[in-house]
Amino acid sequence: MHKDIQHDAQALAELAGKTMWDRDPASQALGMKLSEIRPGYALMTMPVRRDMLNGHQTCHGGYIFMLADSAFAFACNSHNHKTVGAGCTIDYVAPGREGEMLVAEAVEQTLSGKTGVYDVKVSNQDGRLIALFRGKSHRVSGSVAEVAA
Repeated sequence: MHKDIQHDAQALAELAGKTMWDRDPASQALGMKLSEIRPGYALMTMPVRRDMLNGHQTCHGGYIFMLADSAFAFACNSHNHKTVGAGCTIDYVAPGREGEMLVAEAVEQTLSGKTGVYDVKVSNQDGRLIALFRGKSHRVSGSVAEVAA
């Protein structure tokens, strides 16, 4: 049985996620993994490696930001509309430590017209909160993945 991917939101999210992942060497280079994607949602992980530590021997905030930003990007592109970040904030609440697995969960809070708001919670593998990120998205022209009509 063939599903019409244009009308199957989950299949479309998975296709958009795979397409973006294949084009994302930055996230891949940091050891990130896209664990789950649904319409308006993405779950990503990243191990904290020694080369990610700052002068305090904790995970540099830029890496934590990058994980949150990547999860945000996958969540807001999950509808298969090319979407970019228009602005964001991040609050760091606890340090990431070498050897931990950071988990970023991005959730769409609102999507209206061409703009959306997404919250990303970054925790370690034990659920200890590391950072809170909020991103605003803006849809641009085009699709993430080509879908046969």
